[in-house]
Amino acid sequence: MHWIAPSERDTATNTLEQRLWSAADQFRANSGLTAAQYSAPVLGLIFLRFAEARFVVRRAALESTVSTSRRATSRTDEPAAYHAEGVMYLPEAARFAHLLKLPEGANIGQAINDAMAEVEKHNPQLAGVLPRSFQLFTSTLLKELLKKISEIPVSLDYDAFGRIYEY
Repeated sequence: MHWIAPSERDTATNTLEQRLWSAADQFRANSGLTAAQYSAPVLGLIFLRFAEARFVVRRAALESTVSTSRRATSRTDEPAAYHAEGVMYLPEAARFAHLLKLPEGANIGQAINDAMAEVEKHNPQLAGVLPRSFQLFTSTLLKELLKKISEIPVSLDYDAFGRIYEY
């Protein structure tokens, strides 16, 4: 049998797995919650991170649209312009980057709950689906989780995204 060097994809997947296990270990150690209690909120934040990556690409495409009409420039804030391309619309307060920038002293749990409500409001197909139990966690723990999730490369393919949900 021949040894086959790991591909970049395998290395990226292993790194991703290590980061996810590290985040899960941190939750187990610092929250006092079971995996069943923290899995939905963690997956909700990962979902938001990847939704924002698609949102940013679509927003850039809308902004680069060459048009002299005022209407074209305002489409960046219209949910329908995103939905038409199968992309979720995310208002500013519901974007992962916004949540990541919240100061340490902020009520991060409430801010994330509000963000999830805004995502559902602007994307009716998600109504009642996203987690809103972030108040179970301290702001410090949520801030650390946001930082860990921000390290996940958004360039991952859908296979890797599926692996995230396996955790």
